[in-house]
Amino acid sequence: MPIETKNNWRRFLSLGAKVLLALISAGALVYWLWFVPMPVLRHTAAPAEIVVEVMGTGTLDAHVKATISTKISGRLKAVLVDQGDSVKAEQEVARLDENDLAHEVEVEEANVASKSAAVARLQADITQAKAVLTQATTNESRVGRMLMKSAASQDDVDKAIESLGVAKAGLARAEAALVEGERQVVVASKTLEFRRSRLEDTVIRSPFDGVIIRRDRNVGDVVVPGSSIFAVVSTDELWVNAWVEESSMAGVRPHQPARVVFRSRPEAPLAGKVIRTGRETDSETREFLVDVVPAKLPEDWSVGQRAEVYIETERKQAKVTIPPRYLFRQAGKPMVFVDAGGRSQSRAVTLGVQNQKLVEILAGLEAGEVVLAPAMTGAKLTPGQRVSTP
Repeated sequence: MPIETKNNWRRFLSLGAKVLLALISAGALVYWLWFVPMPVLRHTAAPAEIVVEVMGTGTLDAHVKATISTKISGRLKAVLVDQGDSVKAEQEVARLDENDLAHEVEVEEANVASKSAAVARLQADITQAKAVLTQATTNESRVGRMLMKSAASQDDVDKAIESLGVAKAGLARAEAALVEGERQVVVASKTLEFRRSRLEDTVIRSPFDGVIIRRDRNVGDVVVPGSSIFAVVSTDELWVNAWVEESSMAGVRPHQPARVVFRSRPEAPLAGKVIRTGRETDSETREFLVDVVPAKLPEDWSVGQRAEVYIETERKQAKVTIPPRYLFRQAGKPMVFVDAGGRSQSRAVTLGVQNQKLVEILAGLEAGEVVLAPAMTGAKLTPGQRVSTP
């Protein structure tokens, strides 16, 4: 047999083998798709209530908080509360060493008493000066009458007038001294009031009802105005300051219900509500602040602890719902597979509201129809494929 003929036969056989292999593969694929059922999960579309929530992550913080400090410098003599203690408004929480200030108060009290006694003496002087003035006035009138009767000389009249002038000047001096003495009493009283106020400032009190969350000083420490001794928060307004994606801003409003999940107690979500929304968005994270107040706090709460909030933005009774895993997209359009006599049938659907668990179907699917999804991860259904429940 010529060599060329042998080569032609070889090419023919090779081509035939390739065609046969392709036919076998195509047949196997058709058999697999058409005759071998794919294990699928089934779900019956049904009415359900869908709650749409917006999630944010934040920290527990106090709306009302303060640093308890001292108004004056001094050494701490006593610290009466500790971290974690509850306090009442105006309750004494610490005390400074008051010995020096108490001595200053005693000195000023003695000074006020001395100035007050001096005023009493000046008032007696005025009484005496008034009596002298009355006597001089009477004597001057009597001498004047006697002069008219030639019973007294002009020299007697001049002496009487001089005595009257001296008496008037004496009264004026006494009255001026009394005014000055009274002013000194006022100054001494104000100084005493200041000293007593400083003595009172040695007692350090809580500004409101709350809880001590931090203690910064101990007995013997020297403190100055502005330095922290305690940090106190009011338990009446403890909020979770949560950062929420700015795309959700239009749906978040004050007074909306919310769930608060503290990371220390993830199994016990707490009811809450939105108190206020921020008016500034972070330029980097594109998030804004939402303040959510829990209806109650866990026993082991602490300011600054992390929490997730889930804000309810919509609640709807949907006529047809399915879980999100039964949806797929084809050319960007939402689709589902339905059970059509043991085979898969694709169908376009129109979506409504949705959350992580349910999706509302507005059109393309009726309640009671069964939707399908591959039971194996990564597997894909095709239209017309036989299906079975694993």
